[in-house]
Amino acid sequence: MTQRNLPNENSVYETERLIIQPVSVDDREFIFELYNRPKFIQYIGDRGVNSLADAENYIKNRFLPQFEKCGFGNYLVLTKDKGEKIGAVGIFEREGLDVVDIGFSLLEEFEGKGYAYEAAQKVKSIGMDIFGLTKISAITSKDNFSSQSLIKKLGLEFKNYVTLPNDDEELMYFETK
Repeated sequence: MTQRNLPNENSVYETERLIIQPVSVDDREFIFELYNRPKFIQYIGDRGVNSLADAENYIKNRFLPQFEKCGFGNYLVLTKDKGEKIGAVGIFEREGLDVVDIGFSLLEEFEGKGYAYEAAQKVKSIGMDIFGLTKISAITSKDNFSSQSLIKKLGLEFKNYVTLPNDDEELMYFETK
């Protein structure tokens, strides 16, 4: 498969209940809200997105370049029935990891409905089936039990603990079998 045949950063995907589309600058308000939720900060970290301008810059400087380079990245998750923005899921090149990792986050009011698994399963298949990734990893904090459960449900298994550059928290590292 040549790069020309790969989906581009404008590719939109669907599951039974969800629309999964690349995050764009137009999503700055949602990214600002999601990234400042207490659970996001607790389990994923403070990304310094303290204003709409910060959110726009984060999208421009972090998300869009990876889409341009790899064709995949961070996707917005919307419900099909109402078109509500409920979270984000993506595959990321992350400093300190040799294998791209899958990440996900939902607004709390949409947790417990299977949306995160549905979106993550689709993005995992996009990465492996469309982009030919042979391995995908995931990292999570030791106390984020719901993420650990979802990661295992995706078919990844715990390998070891890792600490990313410029971070002092030891994280659990999972990888496809």
